Amino acid sequence: MMWLLRTLLATFALCTAGLAHANEPCEPQRVLFIGNSFTMGANSGVLRYRPDSVTDLNDDGVGGIPALFAMFAEQAGLCWQASHELVGGTTLGFHLDEKHTVIDRAWDVVVMQQFSVLDPEKPGDAADTKRDAPALAAMFVTRNPEVRVYLMSTWTRADQTYRETGHWYGQPVEAMALHLRGALDAVDADSGSIDGVIPVGEAWNRAMAEGIADPNPYDGRSYGQIDLWSYDHYHASAEGSYLEALVVFAQVTGFDVRQFGAGEKAAHELGIEPKMAEALQKVAMAELAE
Repeated sequence: MMWLLRTLLATFALCTAGLAHANEPCEPQRVLFIGNSFTMGANSGVLRYRPDSVTDLNDDGVGGIPALFAMFAEQAGLCWQASHELVGGTTLGFHLDEKHTVIDRAWDVVVMQQFSVLDPEKPGDAADTKRDAPALAAMFVTRNPEVRVYLMSTWTRADQTYRETGHWYGQPVEAMALHLRGALDAVDADSGSIDGVIPVGEAWNRAMAEGIADPNPYDGRSYGQIDLWSYDHYHASAEGSYLEALVVFAQVTGFDVRQFGAGEKAAHELGIEPKMAEALQKVAMAELAE
């Protein structure tokens, strides 16, 4: 639970100010999201969700996970400013090589998301991630030695698991997410500039294990369960992105997202069933308690 202690210490003053003086101006903490379509919320309403609530450094009109983060912060009474530099289909190496002039500035927190299979040409291979993620993190530390830099570990792709062309074909549905987490843990361990791995993929695994989400979209959805994948069985559905955002927000801020409850505003605006929003909040916190 060291991540929780650190995030609570890092945000205590701002949290107190936000809750006690909600109508007073505050100095926001600055969080940057770097990634691709998995952080953009592609193929769901999350992609264009409240784009005016965040700073899109590419000016593409994307809201995505950063906009959900901003909405959660507003409801929690926390003072955050979310920015993002997101380009579909890209690796961390792309952002380092092509976008460093855009993102090379002082941030308080950075959340980095690698390509869904790590290396587009060699699925499961973390060699490029081991090179590029620490280089990006070191750049941010140079700008602000107190920055917290996280790697987001994403989910199993159903198309990579259930189709014969998939790299994880024939393995249990949770295997790909666990592979990604292990690879990113190794990158984290080798870098003094990276502060942890956010277990989004394992939260998806937990939702499936607990019977909240259907584990196989190719054989039809079971009654009463949600599909965390979108129609392509690759990207996230609104519910999948919602769980992603809950885990990120809880780890970065230390806020217990179960406090939002069934009436959480973003879920309502995205058309997520209230009881499912509440269930996903519980999944997020259970995963972070591990």
